[in-house]
Amino acid sequence: MSSYQQKNKIFLKNLDKFYLGEPILKDINIVLNKGELVSIVGPSGCGKSTIFNIISGIEEKDNGEVYVNGHLGYMYQKDLLLPYKTIIDNVSLPLVLSGMSKVKARQEVENYFDIFDLKGYELSYPRQLSGGMKQRANFLRTYVCSRDIMLLDEPFGALDSITKASLIDWFSGVRKKMNSTILLITHDIDEAISLSDRIYVLSTKPAMVKKEFTVDEISKNNPEKRASLKSEILSLLT
Repeated sequence: MSSYQQKNKIFLKNLDKFYLGEPILKDINIVLNKGELVSIVGPSGCGKSTIFNIISGIEEKDNGEVYVNGHLGYMYQKDLLLPYKTIIDNVSLPLVLSGMSKVKARQEVENYFDIFDLKGYELSYPRQLSGGMKQRANFLRTYVCSRDIMLLDEPFGALDSITKASLIDWFSGVRKKMNSTILLITHDIDEAISLSDRIYVLSTKPAMVKKEFTVDEISKNNPEKRASLKSEILSLLT
């Protein structure tokens, strides 16, 4: 392992993946540094989720290097909360499955309910929460599962536009209170610009990295620079 790799939380080098002899991923190079939020955007079906599956060990790579320096939490688009469990038991479930007692797991997670704006809903059931609140609980469960590296696969994709905008603003704030490194998949360029430190743009299948963008605060907040960045990313996706 090189000294360069040791500085990274995730390091993908010359990654290839094939299905039935057809290339899905081709020469993918992605780096995620500690404390960053990095987005991957690309056309639907290009292989973004396959990258996550390889990082998490669900699928095997065919060529290249995959280096993960830390523990992973993987959050899917749907909340996947168990309807018969309270929110605190849903959130603490990863700890229970790892061998912690139910009582201790509840104690471990209850302080985070205030940080994730879920205070007072510990004993509620998923059916009693709005879509946005259920997704907050999903974020919290993923964070509890691993406070180190979070893989977020279209976490805002199933929400209506108003709830989505509100939750993105909320997540921008709560992220500052979390000591996590985050890799995000999204189809929404505005979402990627608002949240990311860097953005990787992928091509159609077989997916290759077309370009990497660094997103500073000026790019996020200056309307002209933001529009210019969005236009450039769009041009790579069409």
